[in-house]
Amino acid sequence: MKKLFVIIFSIFLLCEGSLFAEKITFSAGSMSGQAGDSSATTTLSGGAFVQTSSIEISADSIELSGDDYRFIKASGNVKGKNLETKMEFSCEYMGYDRQTKVANLQGSVNLVDTENDVKADAQLIEYNQNTNIAVLQVGITLTQKKNVCTGAYAVYQKNEQLLEISGNAQVKQENDTFRAQQITLDLDTQSITLSGNVKGSVTETKKAEQPKNQSAEEVPPTEKKE
Repeated sequence: MKKLFVIIFSIFLLCEGSLFAEKITFSAGSMSGQAGDSSATTTLSGGAFVQTSSIEISADSIELSGDDYRFIKASGNVKGKNLETKMEFSCEYMGYDRQTKVANLQGSVNLVDTENDVKADAQLIEYNQNTNIAVLQVGITLTQKKNVCTGAYAVYQKNEQLLEISGNAQVKQENDTFRAQQITLDLDTQSITLSGNVKGSVTETKKAEQPKNQSAEEVPPTEKKE
């Protein structure tokens, strides 16, 4: 019966000329609501899973609502993947608007840009799929290559590979540390721009001393035997 619901739901959104013209498929341990009524609220629970043409989401519970199931709300052990932008995430709660393609992630959020090996942790992240921009707030830690970036607020621009951090902003690059009110980091070139109450510490890398080549004059003379 669960598989029948999946088929009916998918065909309805395609044949009725929905606003988004994309297929939605789902599976769950249990379901409440009407799969054929796109204006009703449908709740999936018990290993819930939803997939559209651009995103897939799994969670303990997922709610679909709004005209043509425009809004998706997921809670409990939320995990997802954006199939178009190659972004993966996990969090405690997620709200997603299929029309604006904006996702709001809350509670121990982990966001990974798999294409650029960028990993971000925060309590709140808003990600816009159209612009490929993520806004991070509260308890931010972002890592990329040798960079470990922390702060209270940050904007990550995936397309430009640009990170702007503010609020006790700090960037550590191995043994070097940079602090300022605002830090802009180019993740491609690794160049850093600091502004406002700038502080930093840089550790000089010592090169190992090379042994000197002994010249002919430095070679001790051999003793003559009598």
